[in-house]
Amino acid sequence: MEKYIKENGITYELRGEQYYPLLELPEQKKIGKYGRLHLEYLKAHRKGRYTNLLSEGTLNQRLYDVDVEAKTMVETIITRLAAERGIDEDLKAHDMLRWVVEMNNIKASAEEIVFREVVYQ
Repeated sequence: MEKYIKENGITYELRGEQYYPLLELPEQKKIGKYGRLHLEYLKAHRKGRYTNLLSEGTLNQRLYDVDVEAKTMVETIITRLAAERGIDEDLKAHDMLRWVVEMNNIKASAEEIVFREVVYQ
């Protein structure tokens, strides 16, 4: 008997008298805050979609894509809102506390938009 056989694209290894499949997961990408939030949303509210993504082996890639898209969108919105409201380095140099308050407000607003449009979809 052969030690390894390949059928239907799957390699099997002989252990004792039985062949066992040598299954490997695709490379897992590191998921950030928005990807983890999307995962929790899928598990709680979109169980069918979650199960399909998991069984197809594309869940990690989907979470990574959502995370990258959300991060990019948050950065873009923060930059735009800060420019519209006149929050710049000059304000940071003269009134640090006001700058921090304004930037925190802008970040919260940007995240709410991203949650609604990207993460919870």
